[in-house]
Amino acid sequence: MQRTYKFRLYPSKQQEEKLLWTLDKCRFTYNLLLENLNKQDKPSKLKFQSMLPELKNQYPELKEVYSKVLQYECHRLFSNLKALSRLKKNGKKVGKLRFKTKNRFKTMVYNQLGFKIIYTGKRCQTLHLSKIGNIKVRIPKKQTIKGKIKQVIIKRYPSGKWFSIICVDIKAKIKQKPIKKKIGIDVGIKHFLTDSEGRQIENPLFYEKLLYKLQYEQKKLSRKQKGSKNREKQRIRVARIYEKIVNKRDDFLHKLSRFYANNYDFIAVEDLNIKNMVKNHRLARMIIDSSWNKFIQLLSYKVESTGGKVVRVNPRGTSKEYKYGKLDRDYNASLNILERGLSGQGLSFEPVETRPLREILASLVVEAGSPIL
Repeated sequence: MQRTYKFRLYPSKQQEEKLLWTLDKCRFTYNLLLENLNKQDKPSKLKFQSMLPELKNQYPELKEVYSKVLQYECHRLFSNLKALSRLKKNGKKVGKLRFKTKNRFKTMVYNQLGFKIIYTGKRCQTLHLSKIGNIKVRIPKKQTIKGKIKQVIIKRYPSGKWFSIICVDIKAKIKQKPIKKKIGIDVGIKHFLTDSEGRQIENPLFYEKLLYKLQYEQKKLSRKQKGSKNREKQRIRVARIYEKIVNKRDDFLHKLSRFYANNYDFIAVEDLNIKNMVKNHRLARMIIDSSWNKFIQLLSYKVESTGGKVVRVNPRGTSKEYKYGKLDRDYNASLNILERGLSGQGLSFEPVETRPLREILASLVVEAGSPIL
């Protein structure tokens, strides 16, 4: 079982310069390998990996970058090539792999070796990166990294912040729990979700709420002279608004999915095709803002890690099949989803006594320690 942890880095000015320099050399290596790839008919990954020592002799500055980091650029190139061929097989129109510009290259990867976490007992711990040094990393006191660390990804966000994404491999046997508590969930736009126990969670729509402020700041950005320091400052302001939207949304989704994972053994959800749904241009922005698919992904891994089960059912007609008298459309759909989920697993559905709906504000979901759910 694999898990990832994300922690913010606090590099000094010298360390940040070194990180940016290393990123640029990784980009340079990737572009060199891509240039050679375009000249060959049947490229081999092993052959390209053997080219790295030659490149280091040709460009001595590459010797200042940790070897595993440069080797990963070869892996990145061939994984991109595989993804491109997969799209082509699926009937998509694809071109060639593009050379990476500075604005399109934000990550470098320490794979298997070259990193170490040093616990200092203070507010910030230390992450040692080979050829870069010791960087302060903020790891919460309650957070423990379980399992063997396989990979450390260093990423620079558009707002200028640095983060470490730590990938671990956990060897743990998960015992399947007996199904005692079960629930069906119907997602929507007016309400983020309605469950079969009568909860209706308000849809926070974080992007919609910050849209006016975002448009205002983007308008100011468009008026700044390209290449100026003021334009860069304004670009960071815009990036921070986007970052705020993402952080708020992720916080809401994580807390809500954790509640259901902790309290239910069996959860039935709709198997939605978001790609087709966003073709409705009137609702596309709100559908994307709701992030239903991400919620279901978070819910799935959290429930499965506790020994529970998440089942996706066909969403067709869940709101139209009325078996329980006059009910709210979404509440009725959640009951139908639960029934379909149980029947698909060969389990019987016991008719439940319908109850009045409880509308729950999104702010109460996010509030720490709120008993409202």
